[in-house]
Amino acid sequence: ITSQEKEIIIKKPNGETTKTTVRIWNETVSNLTLMALGSSAPEILLSVIEVCGHNFQAGDLGPSTIVGSAAFNMFIIIALCVYVVPDGETRRIKHLRVFFVTAAWSIFAYTWLYMILSVFSPGIVEVWEGLLTFFFFPICVLFAWVADRRLLFYKYVYKRYRAGKQRGMIIETEGDRPSSKADIEMDGKALNSHTENFLDGSINLEIDDKDQDDEEARRDMARILKELKQKHPEKEMEQLIELANYQVLSQQQKSRAFYRIQATRLMTGAGNILKRHAADQARKAVSMHEVNNDVIENDPVSKIYFEQATYQCLENCGTVALTIVRRGGDLTNTVFVDFRTEDGTANAGSDYEFTEGTVVFKPGETQKEIRVGIIDDDIFEEDENFLVHLSNVRVNSETTEANFESNHVTSLACLGSPTTATVTIF
Repeated sequence: ITSQEKEIIIKKPNGETTKTTVRIWNETVSNLTLMALGSSAPEILLSVIEVCGHNFQAGDLGPSTIVGSAAFNMFIIIALCVYVVPDGETRRIKHLRVFFVTAAWSIFAYTWLYMILSVFSPGIVEVWEGLLTFFFFPICVLFAWVADRRLLFYKYVYKRYRAGKQRGMIIETEGDRPSSKADIEMDGKALNSHTENFLDGSINLEIDDKDQDDEEARRDMARILKELKQKHPEKEMEQLIELANYQVLSQQQKSRAFYRIQATRLMTGAGNILKRHAADQARKAVSMHEVNNDVIENDPVSKIYFEQATYQCLENCGTVALTIVRRGGDLTNTVFVDFRTEDGTANAGSDYEFTEGTVVFKPGETQKEIRVGIIDDDIFEEDENFLVHLSNVRVNSETTEANFESNHVTSLACLGSPTTATVTIF
């Protein structure tokens, strides 16, 4: 029953329509209703038959079966689940919000049973107690479903972003809202430190290798850039970097001397030292990027790589575009490079369309775009990601055959960095 699927039609931005299948049942609802009821049906029936057969007097079989089943679930099943995890690996709860909701209701259920059996009417279960207990179940399912779909209260929860284990992968989590001092102004308008909607498209975040260990800095910079990009899509990247640097500097803890110097500069008209420093950092970042490009252009070997290591898109965007570039080497050659998608937390066929093929850089071409279809199944899911790999660079020049020996191919073209792009689906 819970594995039943239905067909939905997905409309792509170019007008094409494709059909795919999605689950009818919500995973959380099915786990709490059909699966839980099916696995508990024998003990429930035993208890009902015994109570009805003993003139509504509690016997020994029904309650003992329920208690034994609960003990089995608590100790044996949990012990096995912990034991079978291989050494060196970890397992995490997929929906932590749902877990907390169901755990809270489980504690409440045992507390409620104690109240009706020992406090309200000792030794007797009255009709109103039974009915109220029965109606608690759909309320529990409703709360779990709301937590699973992130409805109602979730839009008021502040989101924070952290860097994942893989390079450039950004993961959204709930966190505390920073102080209002972190808000900055641009063009006379206050910029809130939290935006409710995501970007209408994809954001590319370039992360330096030497900063990979700085998880906190990457998380804050990713969050701030996303907010700035959505609030001011017309701004250039240099301006966004400047404002992001300024906001990060504003949030850092400062000494008393800093505030004295800042106040003196403002009174004398020297300007905001943080804004000046942020502007300098932004100019340095842009200039370093241009210098790196110049160095690559003068390289005699063609480098093939993704323009960005990280791409982000909405689930309903239809397709996500990834850019592959060629830098350096002889641009009169024709270069071939293969690409292929690989599952991460997202699965091909249900979250995105499996894609593989060959990109051809004709003479003079330095940039190519590939597109991967994103499947919108109308079911809310956690942020998921998949990978796109580059491989097998081949060169065809005017003076050689189409296929080369591997050592000769390397002398004409090779893979640069990054060769793997991470696509995160929100």
